[in-house]
Amino acid sequence: MPSAISTDVLIVGAGVAGLWLNARLRRLGYSTVLVERASLGGEQTIKSQGIIHGGTKYALHGALTGASEAIADMPRRWREALAGNGELDLSRTRLLSDAHYLWSPGTLAGNLTSFFASKAVRGRVDQVKGDQLPPALQDRAFKGKVYRLAELVVDVPSLLANLAELAGESLLAGERIEPLREGNALVGLRVDDREIRAQRIVLSAGAGTEGLLQALGLDQPAMQTRPLHMVMAKGPNLKPLYAHCLGGGPKPRVTVTTHPAADGQWVWYLGGDLAEADGVAREPAAQIAAAQKEIDNLLPWVDQSLVRWATLRVDRAEPAQSGLARPDNAFLADQQRLLVGWPTKLALAPDFSDRVISHLERDGIRPQAQADLTDLPRPPLGVPAWEQLLP
Repeated sequence: MPSAISTDVLIVGAGVAGLWLNARLRRLGYSTVLVERASLGGEQTIKSQGIIHGGTKYALHGALTGASEAIADMPRRWREALAGNGELDLSRTRLLSDAHYLWSPGTLAGNLTSFFASKAVRGRVDQVKGDQLPPALQDRAFKGKVYRLAELVVDVPSLLANLAELAGESLLAGERIEPLREGNALVGLRVDDREIRAQRIVLSAGAGTEGLLQALGLDQPAMQTRPLHMVMAKGPNLKPLYAHCLGGGPKPRVTVTTHPAADGQWVWYLGGDLAEADGVAREPAAQIAAAQKEIDNLLPWVDQSLVRWATLRVDRAEPAQSGLARPDNAFLADQQRLLVGWPTKLALAPDFSDRVISHLERDGIRPQAQADLTDLPRPPLGVPAWEQLLP
């Protein structure tokens, strides 16, 4: 007979959304089991740039949109958690930068965009110069303008390790996931050889949620994916840079974050418009060539001769929107015991957990179970792409 576990909340999908929710529920006294079939954060989370957006980049045309307002409180909540006095204790997470930057390269369109962005956000940005500039821009050849944003950049691998530590014994590596029913009612899930019964089941598996819904005989809520073709550059002469480079459009021309590799070198991780429509259509060699050209145009003093390059395709999983639009908030839908959602962005993991906890409170779900979770097989931590592609 398969072993049986009773828990208050069963979560499937250990990206940042599932891990954050799991930690918050445990802190509130709930018994939880968090199931992951691959690695912790190893799909979408580990491929993120680690920026805790506050919405400024969504105001590049001078207007604060629903997206910018919905996400505005996230940096504060993350900052408190990173300091160890927030809703979670993330003091073991490495902070890569306590600010992100808007960077205009000096073109007319870029300067106008940065001007309107600074007016729209009403004091959320401050212009910086001289030795206050990011290290990679401290060159006498730099002629642009730079605005400092109160938005953090976290080291995602250390974030995942911190959240895994907060998970205690609740993590379970599980390959086969099937519905567990009594009559027509879903009462839990069968995970490999274990039956897990729960008061509520949360699907937070990103792109994997669609397949899980199909296994449960459901086709709603619908999911969409928005693809990216990210670029990685690694070299001994690269200096830290965390910035949106502004162009004339509604999206950053390129977004650069910098990450520590295991060998001590820095890795530039390039997203923004470079990684979107035209970038998605390019083959890797052409995408690398496009990135090299951008760096040469924007940062001509950077010696690329020792830089190694690679690309990474990412499919961002989200609730389906008209015209593949970007969702403004975290998303959650409920069907009796089943809650299904997507955070839609790394920074919105706290918002996702708020929505789940609100549902539990609305339905009167209180901590009850005391599951024996000792000796569960644990999933490994996700590994950054640059350690695999640029060792």
